[in-house]
Amino acid sequence: MTDYAELALLPEGLHDDLPPFAGHEARSIERLVTQFEAHGYDRVKPPLIEFEESLLAGPGAGVARHMFRLMDPISQRMMGLRADMTTQVARIAATRLKDAPRPMRLCYAGQVLRVRGSQLRPERQFAQAGLELIGVKGVAGDTEVVSLAAEALQALGIQGLSVDLTVPSLVPLLTQVLGLEKAEGEAARQALDARDGAAIEALAPAVRQQLGNLMRAAGPAESALERLTGLELPAPARALCNHLGALVKGLEQANGGLTLTIDPGESRGFEYQTGVSFSLYADGVRGELGRGGRYTLASGESAIGFTLYLDSLMRAVPDRATPARLYLPYGTSGEQARRLRAEGWCTVQGLESGADPEQEARHLACDHILRGDLAQALS
Repeated sequence: MTDYAELALLPEGLHDDLPPFAGHEARSIERLVTQFEAHGYDRVKPPLIEFEESLLAGPGAGVARHMFRLMDPISQRMMGLRADMTTQVARIAATRLKDAPRPMRLCYAGQVLRVRGSQLRPERQFAQAGLELIGVKGVAGDTEVVSLAAEALQALGIQGLSVDLTVPSLVPLLTQVLGLEKAEGEAARQALDARDGAAIEALAPAVRQQLGNLMRAAGPAESALERLTGLELPAPARALCNHLGALVKGLEQANGGLTLTIDPGESRGFEYQTGVSFSLYADGVRGELGRGGRYTLASGESAIGFTLYLDSLMRAVPDRATPARLYLPYGTSGEQARRLRAEGWCTVQGLESGADPEQEARHLACDHILRGDLAQALS
């Protein structure tokens, strides 16, 4: 005999979304996409699974370790389950929409699956929603994307929003200018990411000074920019910092309600980013709500975008009142039911002629009942 308790067990990191959460999340996703479309971003819908090489092209290489793989029995080629939707949108832009006018604005929403979770995000399957701005390099594009990410979250009612800005390419650029070999440069980057003062102190004096200066420059945007301005940096690094300053100015003009911080040496989790990157947080909410930044498509085009993680985001979205549920006694006409739904009611039709209407309404979690032509609240 089947043990249904055992059938309810799911693999680690996977779970069923039940009411009312599932509906709340779905409505939040659609509200996000509505915000994106209102700014001129057109929605695309890539497949859940595709050939491995296309998922790993360009920015996809950064999520290779997260991807489930399997053999396609038809083509006998390896396929991958998407671990992130950014790489798929990048593929669409570089291939099927390669001749579309630039800058091109695309948005998306869907489920992703990862081999394993993390300490901050134990879920292995979760929903993403985001957008990509393709074919523009200037700070105006960065400002539009970061500001839109914040605006979309604020439209969901999220309070205490902050944006942490970083430049992942800054440390590799500095270590290259300072003459470090690839392995030494990677060790220096990891030490800075981990805020490992002892490891930084063990580096060569010139490297130690530059990385220490970057670590001390992190903090609120205004003070961080002041410290970065006072540093002696090679010309390419200075250009990156100037770009960061212009972005902060643009964000303050576009959305003055944001809390902006800067961590110029942070690169962990931004492996494929090539310019300014950012993470989104909300007061009192564990983990990032989303992240984004600038990267290069396999075709060589520059793009910037962001992804919002619905598993984290839903911990920050205020609870919405569930729609009023109106019980329609057995025999209510279809015309009357349609009229009530057009008025905004969520209707639950009674299906048994002998049932007590009020008792059945309570049993089905309705808070109103139709009596004659009037919807009346249940006490």
